[in-house]
Amino acid sequence: MLLQEIRNEIICYGKKAVESRLTKGTGGNLSVCDRESGLMAITPSGIDYFEIKPEQIVLIDVQTGKIVDGDAVPSSECDMHRIFYKYRTDIQAMIHTHTTFAATLSCLRQSLPAVHYLVAYAGTDVRCAEYATYGTVRLAKNAFEAMKDRKAVLLANHGLLAGGANLAEAFAVTEEIEFCCELMYRTKSIGEPVILAEDEMKRMIVRFQNYGKRIEEHEEI
Repeated sequence: MLLQEIRNEIICYGKKAVESRLTKGTGGNLSVCDRESGLMAITPSGIDYFEIKPEQIVLIDVQTGKIVDGDAVPSSECDMHRIFYKYRTDIQAMIHTHTTFAATLSCLRQSLPAVHYLVAYAGTDVRCAEYATYGTVRLAKNAFEAMKDRKAVLLANHGLLAGGANLAEAFAVTEEIEFCCELMYRTKSIGEPVILAEDEMKRMIVRFQNYGKRIEEHEEI
């Protein structure tokens, strides 16, 4: 089977998204880009994540949008995934969800500021893209524009889109940004959150790039 390992990985992360309460039912979509073949693999439309079979993961040519393989209808948001693979080389996997707190901010048409340093998983902040009907090229273009220099974007009156070098990173970005959206909601309910400075967020982005690596500290304690 063409790209069988990638198809299986998408199914695995789809189930994980449901179990982590990042999505439910058939909501949202996941994809992976295979640069060697020039194909993207994406979840099918309208099938429960626990019922999806590998052959139902749809393979699409990144450059042309032509369906190459798959025994199902591709997600309605396939263009929103494909535009990133076509024009950004740093994004190899994407996850779109309707998580509660990210969707809440998106319905207010508000961006997510640096309410917590974990926002740096996506960038110095997370912008909210202009509204467009789901499944349209306009939504794909709006998302792409608002996610420049970022790894996540809020989709107005819709939800969250996150990307990464692989599904593990895209999943981590999804989790952390949803957590930060919840913090924004809760802090705004009792007061006004203190937003971290941009230079601190840039420092966090660098530190996250070296996360898990040994760093020599020269400052005295």
